[in-house]
Amino acid sequence: MNANTHISSKHAQVWLAALLTCGLSAPVHADEGDQPLGLASSVTLPPQAKGSPPAWAGKAFRQGVVSVANPYAAEAGAKILEQGGNAVDAAVAIAYALNVVEPQSAGIGGGGFMMIHMARPGQTVIIDSREEAPAGATPDMFVGQNFARRSLQGVAVGVPGMVRGTEKALKDYGRLSLSQVLQPAIALADDGFAATPRFVSSTACSSATSRAKNSPLAAEYFCPGGDFRAVGSLVTNKPLAQTFRQIADHGADCFYKVIPEKGCDIAKGIIEGQQYNQPNLTPIGKGGSMQLSDLEQYQAKLRTPIEGSYRGYRIKSMPPPSSGALTVLQILKMLERFPLGDASQGYGFGTPKTANVMAESMRIAFADRAVWMGDADFVPVPSKGLLANDYIKLRSDLITPGARLNPNPTADDPRPYETAGLMPATRLAVADPPISMENGTTHFSVVDKWGNVVSYTNTIESGYGIGVFAGYKQADGSFKNHGFLLNNELTDFNTTPTTNPFYDPAVPGFNDVQPGKRPRSSMSPSMMFNRDGSPLLAYGSPGGATIINSVVNVTINLVDHGMTLQQAIDAPRLSVASANASIAVDPWFPAATVDALRAQPLLYTVGLSDIGSVQAVYIDPKTGKQFGAADPRREGTVIGLPRSQSR
Repeated sequence: MNANTHISSKHAQVWLAALLTCGLSAPVHADEGDQPLGLASSVTLPPQAKGSPPAWAGKAFRQGVVSVANPYAAEAGAKILEQGGNAVDAAVAIAYALNVVEPQSAGIGGGGFMMIHMARPGQTVIIDSREEAPAGATPDMFVGQNFARRSLQGVAVGVPGMVRGTEKALKDYGRLSLSQVLQPAIALADDGFAATPRFVSSTACSSATSRAKNSPLAAEYFCPGGDFRAVGSLVTNKPLAQTFRQIADHGADCFYKVIPEKGCDIAKGIIEGQQYNQPNLTPIGKGGSMQLSDLEQYQAKLRTPIEGSYRGYRIKSMPPPSSGALTVLQILKMLERFPLGDASQGYGFGTPKTANVMAESMRIAFADRAVWMGDADFVPVPSKGLLANDYIKLRSDLITPGARLNPNPTADDPRPYETAGLMPATRLAVADPPISMENGTTHFSVVDKWGNVVSYTNTIESGYGIGVFAGYKQADGSFKNHGFLLNNELTDFNTTPTTNPFYDPAVPGFNDVQPGKRPRSSMSPSMMFNRDGSPLLAYGSPGGATIINSVVNVTINLVDHGMTLQQAIDAPRLSVASANASIAVDPWFPAATVDALRAQPLLYTVGLSDIGSVQAVYIDPKTGKQFGAADPRREGTVIGLPRSQSR
């Protein structure tokens, strides 16, 4: 069976009926640990990068599962579970370990969104540790700088939130102390780890403009002697180990405040580090405006997930300041009227019809995203209106199978669906803000033996952030390095001041820079739930604006195409991250469909690129057994407990 072979119409109908009766237990169910997950897939997928199938595929566990984009960080999380920690404890341990082994993607110099479901009392919350703009930030602070200039300078650094967020998560929902869960990361940084292929290849030391080489200290760490590290070579980060010890001993205050009597000086290194401006740029680079007061005042925020449904399945995901939940759910709801998964009507996996309607729904949703989504603590995001059934119908009706919207779709006005009696406004003729494409992000998912679940996406924005370690020049002239990279998260704001085209007189764009504001994100840590409110699936992805579409692809693969969880992650993905007619697909996407998308009458521009890196855990609602799946696009690793069952 090749990549274009699909299940029959009768099989598809039986499949959908089983789904609606049993939830996702059909595509990702296993009666025994050694049995494959779910029913037969509608496609044959390419072999795994590390073998087909991976060792964890179809293995069932009872004591917890971690699914992480790096094997060392997965081990850190598994150890914490084995020591009696819960899913929150394990997630925090993983996050700090990733700062050591995947420093180009995430770490304490950045922030993220941790979605937590506590089995008792059945509560789902999100801890928002997104970076925020310092008090000195202004809407025009990026004007006159191209992307390379602004994203490699201190002006792009937001107030980092991960340390406050993880401390809050442990205090409110964990079982162990911050000191306990930091021990695996301290050991990795102090004793070292064998460099993985991704750690080495992602450094791009051969490029003179590599972000890893933006500052001398970063260049020497990632490219010692100006060349690549060898795969398997020992990598240590003693300064980071010391930074972690300070946090372990004195808590988050030691990161956000200068406390001389305790030796807490990390904040001093953050302030000096974000003043960096690259000396060889013309015009000269621009340092940041962050002050100690910005760090001292930072607080992680507790958020309520946005909830929606797709073909009867409850999905919860990240609310503003992320565009994740709103855009994911908007895309899925617009697609509900199409018979995705029915090969007899041409809507099997990877077919031109399926790709076409997916692309159009993404284009429409991203048009709305560009105008209406931002930090809801600062702007009136119409979350209810964007997901209202009548508004979804209005937007979905724009899609004609076999056609491409031309000219490109533009935002509509969801406010009348938010507030009864409000009349829609005429859209003024102004340009939509550009889409930011961060790629220095990671995602992981955890379930523990008590049924608590975490879906956590963490980031420093672009790979290597601004390419500068936090640190400061000491009185004796030496430099104290704190061992972690600073984010360039503020480039997720509109980099040129804009206006919202539905307000007259005009108001500033919803994602324009403001002091204290959190930039719009695409991160979409998500969970799917059974009818009784218990969690079924936790998943998410890195990938900038493509994060949204990775979550959409996996959801459709499970619900519509009947794939197992691992297959749903492995399958080639399609992504449109703006209103433009430019599609990205994984290189192994069906070639015949790519040709059809490029040809008349569709005429999309189609490019090849690895899209996302989804890590997921699943709980069988019938048996309570736990499963994991991880993405071969990075170094995805699943560890289930007890380990004796992982064979």
